[in-house]
Amino acid sequence: MNPFEMVVAIIVVVTIGRVAMARYGVVRSRHGEDLRFRDDPAAQAENDRLRDELRAMKERLAVLERLATDSNDSGARLDREIEKLRDHQDPRP
Repeated sequence: MNPFEMVVAIIVVVTIGRVAMARYGVVRSRHGEDLRFRDDPAAQAENDRLRDELRAMKERLAVLERLATDSNDSGARLDREIEKLRDHQDPRP
């Protein structure tokens, strides 16, 4: 490989890297030392939705743990708690 081909190959590799970074939303800081993802409104909305879903799942898990460890053997109370959990569950589209 002669020096001209080497320079062209380096330029191609750097260009492909920059295009890939732009495609995936990665930007450099002011000084160029660290990488972070660009704030994307769609990604932020998805993150918020997933956080809400995770919070709901944690609440459901807490109720189920309480029901599993509860020493009271009241079947009616258990049925009410399960129905309450079903009422709070969002239907999947």
